[in-house]
Formats: sequence, structure tokens, C-alpha cells
Amino acid sequence: MSTFLKAQASSLIATCTDFLITIILKEVFSFWYVLANIIGVISGGIANFYINKDWVFNGKTNTVKAQAIRYFVVWLGNLLLNALGVFLLTKFGHFNYIISKIVVSLLLGWTYNYFLQKNYVFK
Repeated sequence: MSTFLKAQASSLIATCTDFLITIILKEVFSFWYVLANIIGVISGGIANFYINKDWVFNGKTNTVKAQAIRYFVVWLGNLLLNALGVFLLTKFGHFNYIISKIVVSLLLGWTYNYFLQKNYVFK
């Protein structure tokens, strides 16, 4: 349970980074919401990797290079699912891009990300 709670804290920090970058790019610099979302996800992903590696999963027996490669594979899937989900909910569900991003981030964080990071990236 401790690992799960630390992973959620790490995810919260990464999510705040992601959302802050996304909203600034969209609202201040008028980026297209999908591009702003992608850049935000990249920023949050970098923060999440380093927090998870050092604090959540204690960089167990694998090297940083091996972890980084596996993280990139999982994160790329997350990026694609995130961008697609935000686009679909915003364009066809007529949600505000921020609401779409919240829904997609929660679904991916509670399912895809935690389990793959725990069982594949930082095993």
C-alpha cells in the first residue's frame, strides 16, 4: 500500500506539471489544445520518471538506462492514449479540453500507468 500511495503522490506532482504546462501553452501562447496537451504530457512524464525511479520504486535492480527505455515504451503508449482521449472527448464529446484532460488522466493513471510502471518499468 505504501508503494501505491507514493505512486499516487508522484502522479499528482507529474499531473500538476502536465496541467500547468498545458494550460499555459493553450491559454497564454494560444497553442492548439492537442499540441499543448502533448507537450504537457511530455513534461509530466519526465518529472514522473525521476520521482518514481528515486522515491516510489527505489530504482530496484535495473539500471537507469533499462528503466528509461521501458518507461519510454510505456509512456509513449500513455502519450498516444492521452492525446487521442483528449481529442475525442473535446471534439466529439464537446467537453472543455481541461475536463477531457482530467477524465483521461484519471483513467490512465489508475489503470494503465500504475500497473505497467510497477510491474514492467521498475520491477
